[in-house]
Amino acid sequence: MGCVSSRFKMKKYTLYEDHEKVETHIDFKGNLNAEQYEVVTKADGSCLVLAGAGSGKTRTLIYRLAYLLERGVPPSSILLMTFTNKAAREMKDRAEMILKYTPKGLFCGTFHHVGNRILRKFASLVGFGPDFGILDRHDSRDLVRACVKKQNYKIKKEKFPKPSVIQSIISFSANTDKTIEKVLSEKYPYFTQFTGEINEIKELYSKKKKNSNSMDYDDLLVKLRWLLKNSPSAREYYTEKFHYVMVDEYQDTNLIQADIVDMLGGNHNNILVVGDDAQSIYSFRGARVENILSFPERFPGTKTFKLETNYRSAPEILDLANDSLLNNDDQFPKKLKSVNPPLGKPALVEVNDLYQQASFVVQRVLEMRGEGVEMKDVVVLFRAHYQSAELEMELVKRGIPYVVRGGIRFFEQAHIKDVLAYLRIIVNPLDEISWMRVLTLCPGIGPGYATRIFEHFKKTGVTVKDFLNMDISGMFPQKVRAGYKGFIKTMRIATGPGIDNDPGMMINSVLEAGYETRVLANFENAKDRVDDIHELANFSHDYNELKDFLNDITLRENFRGETILNTGDDEEQLVLSTIHQAKGLEWDAVMLIGLCEGQFPHPKAMNEKSEMEEERRLFYVAATRARKYLYLIHPATRYDYQKGTVIARESRFLEELSSEDYEIWEVGRDRRRCPDDEESMIEL
Repeated sequence: MGCVSSRFKMKKYTLYEDHEKVETHIDFKGNLNAEQYEVVTKADGSCLVLAGAGSGKTRTLIYRLAYLLERGVPPSSILLMTFTNKAAREMKDRAEMILKYTPKGLFCGTFHHVGNRILRKFASLVGFGPDFGILDRHDSRDLVRACVKKQNYKIKKEKFPKPSVIQSIISFSANTDKTIEKVLSEKYPYFTQFTGEINEIKELYSKKKKNSNSMDYDDLLVKLRWLLKNSPSAREYYTEKFHYVMVDEYQDTNLIQADIVDMLGGNHNNILVVGDDAQSIYSFRGARVENILSFPERFPGTKTFKLETNYRSAPEILDLANDSLLNNDDQFPKKLKSVNPPLGKPALVEVNDLYQQASFVVQRVLEMRGEGVEMKDVVVLFRAHYQSAELEMELVKRGIPYVVRGGIRFFEQAHIKDVLAYLRIIVNPLDEISWMRVLTLCPGIGPGYATRIFEHFKKTGVTVKDFLNMDISGMFPQKVRAGYKGFIKTMRIATGPGIDNDPGMMINSVLEAGYETRVLANFENAKDRVDDIHELANFSHDYNELKDFLNDITLRENFRGETILNTGDDEEQLVLSTIHQAKGLEWDAVMLIGLCEGQFPHPKAMNEKSEMEEERRLFYVAATRARKYLYLIHPATRYDYQKGTVIARESRFLEELSSEDYEIWEVGRDRRRCPDDEESMIEL
């Protein structure tokens, strides 16, 4: 070893050990801008930090933590709460990098993690043992299923919600502090007839959890709030322990989480919440923008800081985003300003229809790739998944690889494949896979009986229509007969008079004959899935023959689009995403499609001011994902199967903008003059 050290120069590497504190000299002023530095050094007492998109809020929060520790605040007296385990780990790791040591005893984690740690200490006060188990989503669903089975004598199987949907109903009720009745009337009106049964299942579910000494994720919050409200000893212990409470992404908190923050920080009153009301877009999960808007009222004397310096986007993109938010009444006004150089105005792209929209996206993506923008640095955003259908088909036809972020490609979703399976049987009666898929959707029919039905059909040698008129009910027990009767009903309607080989009519007939009932009972986001199926019918209107439509879909399913680029890079693929899935991320170029009234904003928001303001915040989130280039695409027409081709009015989010915020790109024959009478034209 001595020989090695004499021959080679050694580099010393130091491992950070667990210390209460070591001497560090962090250059806070040199590492932060003026806005961030003010938060880090002056955020004592109750403080609200309004952190605009791309303004470095996580950096600010980490340096605030480091600032407190460097000034002698014990790590064990600091509580830092985030929304994801990944964010919690990142904050802790980055803090260690800055401090050069591990802050031992720091209370850092998600709301659920904090709830678990506190409840372990005081479990007996909420009726559980300290070694209670935690049910994950699958365990919770299985326990709900057991409760449903026990109540089975009261349930009409065809329309009663499946265990996974009941689990979602119970969870939403817990996180919003609303009764089952209220949740059903607001979110699941088609299940109000089962209010009594679902309440009974909820009660039985709670009893089973208690009897098995188990909590689910929701309990970790609900019971923590109960503990802090009802146990003076527990409340005093933790409110005295935590001298500083810091919360990230505060705009995403629900009612229960806000109550927990208020109580834990209420003693020393050093509560620092960081968030952006302009990015509160998760009300469908129970998040309340009111939590952040009302914070100064709940804590008189609150200091409000604003982080308005944006390090992500070009100034022209921020000008557009700022102008859009001026139309919201319920907000904290702020104006993002960019540190980046000008790059040119965002483009408002006028196209004729959804097919030309798809063609434009594909052509422009390839052009940008030739200009040096890698495909993985481009995203196509949409309000709802069904808006990607035409684009996905075009990408496949052009051989362009793509990935749907946080979801499944449109034509590969279960409900789309279910409906297409009915149509495939009509075109190819010997398609065993489609028979099996459709039959096993029916109550009481499992794989065994589905196989018997298909084999019997093959033996008869008759057409599907003739087979549907045959009475084979004597082959099966009663529970199978009911399901088979539903299959017959759907297939007869889909092949009935007036359909005339029209794929759109067939798709809608399958939906109306009973599949919509199945969707509502089986999926939490049932309304979105029904919209998907309607869009599938709209998408099919250009096909005169059912077989041509299915052939194109089949080629789409079996082709991943690797031929045109030949890069050898698995990451070189276009990203498609809903706006919700894109929050917190960024790309060089954002292409926002489907900017029409009734598409974005979503129709459900039309009559509620609060919902419309959330839709506008969603538009703001979409725009601020872009670093350099932003394309806002408006199809002038769209097809509705019931109404035919309809004029698609520009989204109000476009109409609200100043003409100075963008330049107009006219595609094809849809020519419109720009405000300055100059024309900008792109040809496909």
